[in-house]
Amino acid sequence: MITLAQYYKGHDLKYQALLGTDLRANAGRTVEAANKLLTLAKGAGVRLVPNAEWGMVRSGWRPPAVNAATANASKTSLHMQCLAVDLEDVDRSLARWCFANQNVLKDLALWLEHPDATPSWCHVQLKPPGSGNRVFRP
Repeated sequence: MITLAQYYKGHDLKYQALLGTDLRANAGRTVEAANKLLTLAKGAGVRLVPNAEWGMVRSGWRPPAVNAATANASKTSLHMQCLAVDLEDVDRSLARWCFANQNVLKDLALWLEHPDATPSWCHVQLKPPGSGNRVFRP
């Protein structure tokens, strides 16, 4: 399970003026959906291995300055709108499970960035990509 504090990764303190009501609401929805996903995956036997500092959150909310400094981040990343989360997934078990269980993603209203594009994390988001595909390539 992840918390809002883990999702914000301290950016809510440093960039407090940028984190308005809408972004906070989005963050709450994103964390709730991610926690449901993690609970279902764990119940199915997926091995979840959190990192020491932020648990299962590899990347949560990214203020524009943080996003700009993030290697390979899209300039329109949904992380800036609190509509996406990268979950720790070094052994790829979560990504494989999500890919094989797209019905779960659909039930949770989540979209998955194709595991080929996320070598050690699992990116899920609340907003459909332009393609509309449940699993998409950036």
